[in-house]
Amino acid sequence: MNWDEVSGKWNQLQGAVKERWGKLTNDDLTVIAGKRDVLVGKIQERYGITKEAAEQQVSGWKMPSARVEEIKRKAS
Repeated sequence: MNWDEVSGKWNQLQGAVKERWGKLTNDDLTVIAGKRDVLVGKIQERYGITKEAAEQQVSGWKMPSARVEEIKRKAS
């Protein structure tokens, strides 16, 4: 999934993001609203890491394929 797809399916993806970055709050997820740069900033803030480290985590994040298929099924 690219970030255009993530942004368009943000409501369905919030659970997967929360599973990966459990320190993010529901309010954080609302503010992020599928925006990659905001996600990076919130990860940096909540985990006390550098922007570069947060960027690496987001770039390396692979959502489980079963979750991707589930989201695609619901969207069609």
